Amino acid sequence: MTAPSQTPAPAPAPGDYAPVRTAILALLAQPEYDDGSAGPVLVRLAWHSAGTYDATTNTGGSNGAGMRYEAEGGDPANAGLSHAHVFLEPVKVAHPWLTYADLWTLAGCPGRTDYIDEAQLPPRGRLPDGAQGATHVRHVFARMGFSDREAVALCGAHSLGRCHASRFGFEGKWVHNPTRFGNQYFRLLARVEWVPKKLESGVQQFVHVDKEVGEELMMLPSDMALVADESFKEWVLFYADFAKAFARLMELGLKRGEDGRVLDESDQKEGYASAPKKPDGPGVPGVANEEAEPLREENEKFRARL
Repeated sequence: MTAPSQTPAPAPAPGDYAPVRTAILALLAQPEYDDGSAGPVLVRLAWHSAGTYDATTNTGGSNGAGMRYEAEGGDPANAGLSHAHVFLEPVKVAHPWLTYADLWTLAGCPGRTDYIDEAQLPPRGRLPDGAQGATHVRHVFARMGFSDREAVALCGAHSLGRCHASRFGFEGKWVHNPTRFGNQYFRLLARVEWVPKKLESGVQQFVHVDKEVGEELMMLPSDMALVADESFKEWVLFYADFAKAFARLMELGLKRGEDGRVLDESDQKEGYASAPKKPDGPGVPGVANEEAEPLREENEKFRARL
């Protein structure tokens, strides 16, 4: 008996974000990665894709997916985000119409295009440096147009994930359950004793040992700045501001019309430009890629200081 033919599944429809969100939800469980979830590193990817914005020059931000280029993606502050790119790449393959810019921000409010070249990339050094204090933290967020209250709320992203010494020099997690978002980061930051600890990498972080569970938690110098600075400290316990501030972060550099469509000049000129799938191998095929060598050396010097 001839088996009945099966009707092939319809191709994903351009502009249909529902199956994209479903695909992202399906990949969150990663038993062999960190604490068993890709969620924290995906939040960090969205954060860093938007965190290059400069309100004065209206450059940087999540539009363009500049991390596809070495000049931005190779920034030492983005170390480890290649894991997030790998997790999300199958979603891009299944939905080739989708821009990387929207994919990396989880398409919460779509319309971002992908840069067609490196000309619009922001300079390095705009992302937060965990080794710095209150002056640096305030400068980074004020540059993006955020108040102290919003800056503290966005630092609440440290409720998720952990640091790896091989990437940043810092090591450990901020909270007991680093795959669940809540206000534990703020409660721990304000209510327990943190003592300085110098790691083998040479960097100094702050640690607290929870004797009840025998677990060491950590905070970065930039985290401790939030309780050392009186203006920041006022907002430390207000984790509920995170969602509203994060939504603003994702929209930095974008202008939308009454219909919600993006009105940025690059989008109007190029349309909803989706970059092709990244090549499986490093570098650009057929190109010597000499321009990447100085960036590689810069990254090595940065890691040598850790």
